[in-house]
This record gives sequence, structure tokens and C-alpha cells, in this order.
Amino acid sequence: MTGTSQSPRPPTVPRQAGGNRGDRGASPSGGFLAKAAFLTALLTAVGALLGLVRDQTIAHLYGAGPDTDAFLVAWTVPEVAATLLIEDAMALILVPAFSLALARRAAGTAPPGQDPVRLLLRTTLPRLFLALSAGAALLIAAAPWVVAVLAPGLPEPGLAVDCTRLTATCALTFGMAGYCSAALRAHGSFVAPAVIYVVYNTGIIATMLAAGDRWGVRAAAAGVALGGVLMVLVQVPSLWRKLTDRQTRRDDGGGTKAARSGPAVALALLAPVIVFALSRQSQVLIERFLAAPLPPGAISHLNYAQKVAQIPMTLSMMLCTVTFPVVARAMAAGETGRARRRVERDLALAGTVVLVGAATVIACAPQLIEVLFQRGAFDPADTAATAAVMRVYALGLLGHTLVGALVRCYFSAARPLWFPALAMLTGLALTTGAGALLVRVWGVLGIAAANALGIILTAALMLHGVGRHSVPIALRAVTGGLLKLSSAAAAATGSGWLCAVLIPSPVLGTAAACAAVTAVFLVIARALGAPGTDTVLRTLTRVLVRPLTRKLAHAR
Repeated sequence: MTGTSQSPRPPTVPRQAGGNRGDRGASPSGGFLAKAAFLTALLTAVGALLGLVRDQTIAHLYGAGPDTDAFLVAWTVPEVAATLLIEDAMALILVPAFSLALARRAAGTAPPGQDPVRLLLRTTLPRLFLALSAGAALLIAAAPWVVAVLAPGLPEPGLAVDCTRLTATCALTFGMAGYCSAALRAHGSFVAPAVIYVVYNTGIIATMLAAGDRWGVRAAAAGVALGGVLMVLVQVPSLWRKLTDRQTRRDDGGGTKAARSGPAVALALLAPVIVFALSRQSQVLIERFLAAPLPPGAISHLNYAQKVAQIPMTLSMMLCTVTFPVVARAMAAGETGRARRRVERDLALAGTVVLVGAATVIACAPQLIEVLFQRGAFDPADTAATAAVMRVYALGLLGHTLVGALVRCYFSAARPLWFPALAMLTGLALTTGAGALLVRVWGVLGIAAANALGIILTAALMLHGVGRHSVPIALRAVTGGLLKLSSAAAAATGSGWLCAVLIPSPVLGTAAACAAVTAVFLVIARALGAPGTDTVLRTLTRVLVRPLTRKLAHAR
């Protein structure tokens, strides 16, 4: 049971024309969404590139041996914290909550003298800070047991414990960063939240370069701790301005019934979101558990492959990140038709981006890994092993993107809903069972294949259930469009692979493969009538063709 039939729908809020720019009104313009998506994608791309530089630095300094494996076990803490406290759980709970508070403020439905936004802040932030502080302290104390559970039989458990104690601070800093990000996005502010991974990776890289010789791989863990602090500090000024403008300078009482009932409502929303987020992140934990007994370097190969393969998924999710508050505001106002149209467009565009990226990754995986990592202690054997894993990972990229996009639909109405968690647990069970079997046959490739199988099953379940439990999308049309996009991606993969094989230079071969994959994909997708293709072609025409045409006309 998902609980949808027993959970009351949020009160509808009358739609208000215009609205204050700080709250973004009820319906942000398409121009604003496009600019916000572009800035978010640009800053996220910068953060992802710095993430690659971070991984390149780790590979160069420590290779793919036992030291790196020890650090990557400790890296599990920020990975789980990022999913739980920044990317999934915190955003899925607080963006709809702040959106509903902003909608009530705009409609004037709050009791006199009370600002719903500041009331929500006072209700949630102090308790969250105390809970996260206690969690961070517990992780630091329990680091030896955490390492023993995550990676039994690890060659360097003491080093992993030291690194885990340093990265455990993320339980606090990531939570505060995620809270700030959710509040800012609900207010229509996207730049500061998009900068967090830029400063985070900068902190890690700077610490490794400054202290790597003295501290070894522990410097990378110390950089994680520093980066978490920077993620909070870079957002505080923007959030302070949003919360102290003239819209929020009201006496909200503080002892109201709403304030007393807030935590119970939050707890009801919290449980299914946390179960979903932890289940999703548990895929990584299962992979490292299964890879720990394999030869040294297996965990590192999985990590490097996953980091590169997930870049297309991260970029594809930018539009969904920007439009999530729009969908939440529409659901709060009872405008399901507007939410449905937005979700269908987002799924088509996100699918287009991630499938082009997946085709490129599969086509030129060895060239990508060679260009990005093959230097220092990372040798050609590591390149071959990582590229093989990355190609298998890429088969599940569409599933990962659909899960990330669809879960925002499920939780956009700010009400308890267990279906996404149940779907994720079902996929996790398949990942666990398939991984335990396939690792005996294919080794590390079997672990990556199990990941793809599990997330594809989860995506299929969530896509099938979204109409019943959340936004009533046209399931047959959406599924048909995704199949057309997948067919175009399969054909485009062959053209990219041919370019990568025929051109000996890995840099030129990768560039040619990217161009060939994009061109073939768009031509075939357009011929099949796949959704989202026209939008991409119009954007490319506006960005590339029109400026060139104007320059030629001016030259004449």
C-alpha cells in the first residue's frame, strides 16, 4: 500500500497573476526557466569538470591500488550524504514544503501576522541542525564498524577508518547545504545552489595539492571536510537576502498551532523519502561490498567508470532540477494539467540528453578514460578495465535519469507516498541478487550489469505508476517517445564507435565520435518523430546557425 488513498491532498491555493520576483509567482516564464536551466547546467558542468580534475588528481597521486580503495570506502559517506541531504531527500521534502509556503504567502491564506516561509524555517532548521550534528558525531565514533560493514577484508582498514572520520563531517555540512539549496530553489534562485559542487571540488583539489605529500590519501578526505563547509558558506548570503526582504519581515508569532504541528507533518513526509534515497544510494554500497573481495583496484575501477558515465545523467537532470519548484507550485495550486505538460516535456528532453551521452560513452569509452585518467600511477591496464565497466554502466543511464526525474513528480505534492520507495527497494533486490550471481561469472562487469538491471526495473515501475499516484501523464505517449529516442541512440552508437576506431588520436577520435553521435541521433530521432527533438534542433539553430548566418551576411 502506498497510502495515497488515505493521504489528504494539500489545500489548493488560488493562482495569482504576476507575483513578486523573489517568490517567482505561480508560473515562471519560459524565458526565466530557460535562463535558469542554462546557468544551472553551465555551473553544474563546471562542477562536473572539477570533479573529473579531482578524480584525475586522485588517480595521478594514488593510482588504483589499496590506498585509493581505502579512500573510496570513506567516500561512501559523502556519496550517501549527497544523495540523502542534497540531491534527493532534502530537496524532495523541502522544495515542495517551501513552494507551498510561498504559494500560501502569495495567496494571503496564512493567518494575520504570520509568514508561512519564516514559520517553516523556525520549525525545521534548529531541529535539523541538532539531528545532523548528532549523526556526524555518531559516524566519527563508529568509523571502525562502518568500514568493517562496508568493505570486509579491505587490505588497509586503518587508513579507511581515518578517512571515514574526516568525511563523516559531511553528515552536518551537506545537510545544511541541502537545506539552503532547497529553500533557494523554491524561491526561484538557482545560481548559488549550482555553485556548491564547484567550491566543493575546489576545496578537495586544493587540499590534496597542498597536503598530499605529507598526509597521503588522507588529504583527499580532509578536502572533503573542507569542501562541505564551503558548500554552506557559498549559499548563506543568498538565502539571508531572500529571508530578510520585505516579504518576510513579519511577526510570525512562533507559538502557533501550525508551528507545533509542523514536525509531525514533516515526519510523515520524511520517512518515505528517506527510505527511497537510502535505497537508491545503497546500490553503490552493494557494489563496493561485492567488489571488496576482488583483486585490488576493483572498487577504484567501479568508481572511475561511474563518475564519468554519470556526467550525461547529471546534465540531463538540470532541467528537472529547475522545473521541480514549478511542478510543486502547480500541484500546490491544484493545476495538474500544467504539471502534466511540464513533466512530459522534461522527460522527453532529459531522455534526449542522457541517451546522446550514453551513446557517446559506449562508443568511445577507452578513449575517454585514456584522455581523462591515464597518467601517473593509472596505467593502460587500469584504462582497459575502467572502460569495460563504464560501457556496462552506460546501459542503465536512461533508467537512472527517469528515476531521478519521476521521483520529483511523486513528491511534488508534499504528501506521504510510499510507492517510489517500494519501487526502489524492488530494483535494489534485483541489483543485490543479480550482483551476487554475476560477480562469480563476470567479476566487476557483473556488478555493473546488476546495477543497470536494477535501476531499469525501478524506472519501469515508477513510470508505470506515476499516473495513478502522482502527475497523470500520458503513459503510452511518453513510453513510445522514449522507445523512439532509444532506437535513435542505438543507431548513433555505431557511428560514434566507427569514428573512435578509425581515428588513432584519442582526443580527435572522441571529438569526432561526439559530433557523429549527436548528428546521427538527431536525424534519426527527427525522422521517427521522437518528442523533444524539435526543441533541441531549435536551440541548436538559435545558438549555432543564426550567429554564423549573421556573420556571413555582415561579411558580404
